[in-house]
Amino acid sequence: MTTPRYASVAVGDELPVLDLPPIDRTRLGLFAGASGDHNPIHIDIDFARKAGMPDVFAHGMLGMAWLGRLLTNWAPQSQLRRFDARFQGITHLGNAIRCSGRVAEKLEHNRETCVRIEIKSVNQYGQTKIVGEALVALG
Repeated sequence: MTTPRYASVAVGDELPVLDLPPIDRTRLGLFAGASGDHNPIHIDIDFARKAGMPDVFAHGMLGMAWLGRLLTNWAPQSQLRRFDARFQGITHLGNAIRCSGRVAEKLEHNRETCVRIEIKSVNQYGQTKIVGEALVALG
């Protein structure tokens, strides 16, 4: 990975997108095991249906983890200063997620040169699932 430099980054620059395969039950089960989040609404179809959902759906934190991967594919995790997200839609089975980001601002924060990145994830139908932003220190 070539770490971006503050001087070479401009407001409006796009991060390389992260395209993910469609969500399936195996991925949800693996994430439940890895994260320790075994909420049955994400892995038990009967439980999800009793809760009024048509089927299980992805953990919100799985979607946030993908946005984290988008960011750390662009700059090392050690340069991440803040990472915020707002969940805006359920990620259903079969959704293929695309994570994207763009440089929204260049600024100084705590005596470091940083960029504020607007991030979002959408499914293959263009429905927004998560929006947020991150602050990344760049030398």
